[in-house]
This record gives sequence, structure tokens and C-alpha cells, in this order.
Amino acid sequence: MDKDDTEAFYARLKEQLLENTSWPSTYLYKFIVPTDEKRIDQIHSIFDNTGAVIESKKSKKGTYTSISITVHLKNPDEVIAKYKEVSLVEGVISL
Repeated sequence: MDKDDTEAFYARLKEQLLENTSWPSTYLYKFIVPTDEKRIDQIHSIFDNTGAVIESKKSKKGTYTSISITVHLKNPDEVIAKYKEVSLVEGVISL
């Protein structure tokens, strides 16, 4: 995705979050990342001190790890800020 596509995606996401959710609210993130402790730790550190509940599960072959993160956030901007931080982790896929 190029920069314009990315910004358009986040603008649509913000609009949907404002329309469909009462804020503050609990939000569920889902990510898939190659199984690598360094990458998994990077994602964990992004959500440090937020009160997030983080669940990890390795794929059948152990190649990938799915990470579900439930966290209470104030507004859609906080949701998007975390997506942007996580997007910097190499190989991560946001679901």
C-alpha cells in the first residue's frame, strides 16, 4: 500500500469507528507475525502499560504466531496510532 492508500484506509477506519462505536471503548486487534521472539516482543512493548490483554497462539507448524490484543482506548485516533506503531514491525499482518 502506498502512502495515499494507507492514509485513505485510516481515514475510512476512523469514520467507521466513530459511527459504530461509543467511545471510550474496548478494541480488539488481531495480528499475524512470523514466529520470532524479537518481533513478538516488539508488539508486546507497543501495548505495555495500556492494561491490554494479549493472547498469542502459534500456527500448527509454528511458523507464524497470531496475536490478539484487547485494550480499552479513548477514541479512534488511539486505535489508529497503535496500528501505525505495529505496522513498523517487520512481517506483521493486521487483520
